[in-house]
This record gives sequence, C-alpha cells and structure tokens, in this order.
Amino acid sequence: MKKCASDYQNTLSGCIELSGVGVHSGKPVSITINPADADTGIVFQRVDLPAVQQFDIPALVSSIGATDLCTVLGRPGGVYVMTVEHLMAALVALHVDNAIIEVDSAEIPVMDGSSEVFVESIDRVGLVQQNRPRRYLRVMREVRFEMGGSWSVFLPHDTTRFEVEIDFDAQIIGRQKFASDMTPDIFRKELSRARTFGFMKDVEKYWAAGFALGSSLENSVVICDDNKIINPEGLRYKDEFVRHKTLDAVGDLALAGAQILGCYRSYRGGHKLNAMAVQALLSDPANYEWTDVDQVGQPAMRLEVMAINAPAFAADKN
Repeated sequence: MKKCASDYQNTLSGCIELSGVGVHSGKPVSITINPADADTGIVFQRVDLPAVQQFDIPALVSSIGATDLCTVLGRPGGVYVMTVEHLMAALVALHVDNAIIEVDSAEIPVMDGSSEVFVESIDRVGLVQQNRPRRYLRVMREVRFEMGGSWSVFLPHDTTRFEVEIDFDAQIIGRQKFASDMTPDIFRKELSRARTFGFMKDVEKYWAAGFALGSSLENSVVICDDNKIINPEGLRYKDEFVRHKTLDAVGDLALAGAQILGCYRSYRGGHKLNAMAVQALLSDPANYEWTDVDQVGQPAMRLEVMAINAPAFAADKN
C-alpha cells in the first residue's frame, strides 16, 4: 500500500520563540520550540536549571506528576513543567511529531489562555516531513473509566474523534457538548481559540493554594457571581466552555505518545479524568495496537455541536 504524506513523521522547519506569563505561577517565562530528529517525540527541557538537574522530560503519560487544575510533567517538588496541555494540543493536532521544547521556568506560558498563538506560530514556520513512518495508537475495544460523577470511554473508530460533554450548575454554562472528528483544520477553526475559564468566587481559594497567580482577563474567561462574563469582548464561541474542555482533552490525550485512532467520549471531565483514561487504555495491550498506517478511505468528517443553556474564572478542574 502506498503511503500518503500524513503517514510520515513531521518536525518544525525552524525554531519558535515565545514569551509570556505562567497562568498559575504568575512568573515570566520564555520557550523555544526546536525541530528534532525523527522518533524523538515531544520532549521538554528546563534550561533555567543547573546542568546537573537538566534532563529530558518526555511528553508521555508516564511523566505525569500532577493534574490539579493543569497537567504537570515531571516530579512535583523536583524538576517539572506545568500547564503543557494547550501547547501539546496544538502540536498533536497540527501533526508535529518531533520537537524539543526549551523552557526557562517551571510553566509553559499561558499566552491568551488558548492554543491560538501556538497554532499561528507552527503555521508560520511550517513543517518538514521526515523519512520515518508516523505511529498511531489504534483503539481495539471499549475502555471505560469512571470517577465520581464523571466518566470517559474510548471506542474503536476509524478516525480521531472527540465527543466531550460538560454540565455545570452555573446557568451561563449549563450543559454543552462538542463532537467532531479531529483534523488540523477542525482544530484551527473550531477549538484553537477557546480560552480557559473560571469563576470569580474561586479566585481567592486558588490564590491561597498557589494557583492562578497569573490569571487575568487577558488569558481567562471570567464569570462573576451574577452569572455574567466580565471580559469586555465576551465569548469567542457561543459554547467556548466545552470547546476549551475539548482542547484540553486533545492536549492531555497527546500524552499517549501518538495520535489516537478511536473515539474519546467524556462527561464532566478534566485533566485528571483524561490522564487516568489514557492510563486505563494503555494498561492492557489488548485495548490497543500500534500501527504506522493511517486510516484509509475515512468517512466524511462529521461535526456536531450541542449547547443547552449556553450563552460567556474557573480554572480547569479535575
């Protein structure tokens, strides 16, 4: 069978340099996303640390150190990088297989709270196709994981598909669902601009716990006590909340180590549920198979969006 372009690994055609602030640390941070050899994968490096403490942190589920309000890779209290999900979502969605990310602090910059800046930067430098096949993780059977009132399930499917549903007591959010096959174009147009969100009433609690110190109206959708959005510009999508949760899921599932061929369905999920779902999938070799053959003759792309009680700071919980 002749391979098509998407069956080969990609890296960046040049370096990307970005600076911003950590949404939780509140500290300035700069990153450089470098091209990398085939089969490198996505690797983080803390270049601010002494040489003896510098080592590669692979973007894999085995590296996850915490999932409280964001995804942390490495060892909490040791060498780690936090809030990797928005960058990881952009990389996996745009088919960047290999990159080395140098970061001069313990957190990836939040930029505007979405993946938009990362997507624009990747599109600007472009990709280079590498002479090695891409690996895909194909779901072979149903794998379900439940956590309290939340649940997720992986299902066999010919494409990469996400079906994410949220259900908040807050009337301004309510119940929303986003369901779509995931392609670079869908991610760019339908998810990449969706920002993190939170409730004003929770801010002091997060500050006391050392979180959200860099959160602002520049990088978060903030909901006040009277169920109104404080941000002057309002929402970027009517259902921006569930789209951001889907964006997070794309980034969290990227830690499987390859694009997943299957359907990921979740209800009231978050970083912790996403991470534990991937761990459950990988816990039994009968659940999946590795393949370097992209889906052939995939069905027409489907996009379904449902918003119930949807209108415009809660951090990403769970």
